[in-house]
Amino acid sequence: MGEEAQELQLHQIEANEAKETLSLKENCFEDQKNIMISKKRRYYFKIAIYAALVLVGQSAATLLGRLYYEKGGKSKWMGTLVQLAGFPILLPYYFFITSTKKLALNKNNNIVNPIPNPPSIFMLAFVYVSIGLIIGLICYLFSFGLLYLPVSTFTLICSSQLGFNALFAYFLNSLKLTPYIINSLVLLTISSSLLVFQNESSNSTNVSKKMYVIGFICTLGAAAGYGLVLSLTQLAFKKVVKSESFKAVMDMIIYQSLVAVCVPLVGLFASGEWNGINKEMEEYELGKACYVLSLSFTAIGWQVFNIGCVGLIFEFSSLFSNAISVVGLPIVPILAVFFFEDKMHGIKAISMVLAVWGFISYMYQQYLDESNAKAEKSDTRHVTKVMSPLEVEDIRR
Repeated sequence: MGEEAQELQLHQIEANEAKETLSLKENCFEDQKNIMISKKRRYYFKIAIYAALVLVGQSAATLLGRLYYEKGGKSKWMGTLVQLAGFPILLPYYFFITSTKKLALNKNNNIVNPIPNPPSIFMLAFVYVSIGLIIGLICYLFSFGLLYLPVSTFTLICSSQLGFNALFAYFLNSLKLTPYIINSLVLLTISSSLLVFQNESSNSTNVSKKMYVIGFICTLGAAAGYGLVLSLTQLAFKKVVKSESFKAVMDMIIYQSLVAVCVPLVGLFASGEWNGINKEMEEYELGKACYVLSLSFTAIGWQVFNIGCVGLIFEFSSLFSNAISVVGLPIVPILAVFFFEDKMHGIKAISMVLAVWGFISYMYQQYLDESNAKAEKSDTRHVTKVMSPLEVEDIRR
């Protein structure tokens, strides 16, 4: 009897220990769940902030850029320069975030593994210079379009950049062309093509039909170039930089901007437009102060847009960043109706609907890809999970 009682007491003690262990596991699970929920909230809050910066910066910069031409500005090189010259504003943001991450690493005593095969300085310089020159040319084409097109038409044509990005990503980044992606490409192509058939140039921008077509072609070329740059940048990160850290992304943007800003500076002096800046400032309809302020805030607006793009690239992906910028484009035509009295014709309204439809189709494919990736990751974790002997014993008890 004594041995049976002792054995029963031991079993009871083991059962109590098992209950305590299970309770501790449940508490740890709840703590981890709360931590994950808190991290997700912070993550989505940051995504929302960066998306807001993209939408506000892009809309403000585009409208101010059009205001410059609307009130007497004529220099296309100046219009290009303000798109690029504000990049030093990013430097405090770059150094602040970098120092914050270094401080966090020091506190956690984590050691970051170096890149296995770091790229050569020559290859990095080639990437920065080549893509930077393309960006400078793209901004010049955007200035042409913004000069000769109503701002609403300009932004609707720019929405085709998402389609060009998908097309170039198919060849350069091995993107799969699913039915939703193809649907997006077709809709965005039709959306831009419809704008050729409207006749509003004489009323909205006081330019000839020939200049309207030139502006259309330049804007479409700039949208295609922007899609190419995103695909080339993604390819460069994969093949050359071999890192998608915040520092690598910021280095890419800052050094590219440093090269790109040289293009309008050389063009401004070589074309002789620099000599007419003082006269242009004096003849500006809103006055000299507003001339300087409009150009300054245009430059700031584009850099606010860049900060949002960098944040979305770092937190999510370059494709998502581009998608957010495209979804913000229909905002500008609506604002242009109030600020510049642009007319929302039937063709333009249909073009806007098709552009939004194309964007939704594209984003739905991104949603499906993300859901499939999460499902595969969850299945892998479920299959590879192995229970410890103690967990098996607890279940038996």
